Amino acid sequence: MSFFRKKAICNLLINSGLFNKISKIWNRKENDNKFAHNLKIKAMKKSLLILAMFIGSATIAQDNMTSKKGTPILPEAGDWSIGIGANSTLEYFGNLMNSGTNTAPSFDWQREPNVIRAKMFKDANTAYRVGLRLGFGSDKTTNAAPIVGDLKETKTSAMDIDLSAGIEKRRGKGRVQGIYGGEAGINLGSGKTTKTYNGNANVNDELEVKEGGTFGFGVRGFIGVEYFFAPKMSVGGEFGWGLNISSTGEKETTKADGNGGSLPSTKEGKSSSFGFNTDNASGAIVLNFYF
Repeated sequence: MSFFRKKAICNLLINSGLFNKISKIWNRKENDNKFAHNLKIKAMKKSLLILAMFIGSATIAQDNMTSKKGTPILPEAGDWSIGIGANSTLEYFGNLMNSGTNTAPSFDWQREPNVIRAKMFKDANTAYRVGLRLGFGSDKTTNAAPIVGDLKETKTSAMDIDLSAGIEKRRGKGRVQGIYGGEAGINLGSGKTTKTYNGNANVNDELEVKEGGTFGFGVRGFIGVEYFFAPKMSVGGEFGWGLNISSTGEKETTKADGNGGSLPSTKEGKSSSFGFNTDNASGAIVLNFYF
């Protein structure tokens, strides 16, 4: 293409106003980008302002250690506390963030099943710990129309006792409180099953089973942390280190001889264990209520 023809085409494009339209579109795009950028800056400033207000209010709350209504955030002398396992509650709120199925949180045991654990504060930095389980139970099952030689009635009984006591010390000036101390506990357990038959039992039918009695003893030191997210409410956990001893007695079984009497009882071996190790309180994250 000749130089004069190229020049003529350029003059035609300039005179047609195409360059002006392209320039306006380009400037409009830059303005839109600047507008979006300004919106992002404003949103960021707003987020930082909210964060600063939150940090400021949290700092004020920590300095005063009371709520807006004047309720003390940390436990005081004379306060009592009961704790529950918070794992299911945390899992519930965590699962709300995804589209999977969810299960409502439950009022779980803090550590060992069926053991109620509580605290009583001597002063703001000292608390007495207690754990209690007193379990006794019996059950009877009856066969309505047994034939001769069939099982007529079964009776079972069981006992489970857990007792523990300890002392807890605290340190810290804000919502984060360090805890440490020591505790000791014992466990007792037993069980028995008795069976009666319609007439003579068949040979080798069980007449009575005595479960070997159990005994356990433990003593441990512990260290942990609590965070008070609201007045008199906290989440926390702990690690421990200590001694555990347990033993289980012989299990004794009595069987029928088929003539209305019984065969000599048989016994199964007993067992025992000894350990000195660290623990994490069954991995429980604890939700504590103080009142």
